[in-house]
Amino acid sequence: MAITFNFTVTDPAGIHARPAGQLVSKAQEYESAVTLITADRSVDAKGILSVMGLGVQQGDVIEVSVTGSDEQAAAAALQQFFKESL
Repeated sequence: MAITFNFTVTDPAGIHARPAGQLVSKAQEYESAVTLITADRSVDAKGILSVMGLGVQQGDVIEVSVTGSDEQAAAAALQQFFKESL
């Protein structure tokens, strides 16, 4: 069963290159699939071009879905990342 949570991006620059790269690296630390979902798109969080292609801006709400063998740890780490970095 997937773990999902929502996050509102507060970084004035949105998800630009630096945090996108950090997000992808964090997602790649886990075996679980990580999906980022916006109002009109969903992408694999382990691909930098996919994450950058979302064009997430400040104030946008992202749904994060994590599913797999280490989903609990991955979801906790990603929630912490979003709070600290975006």
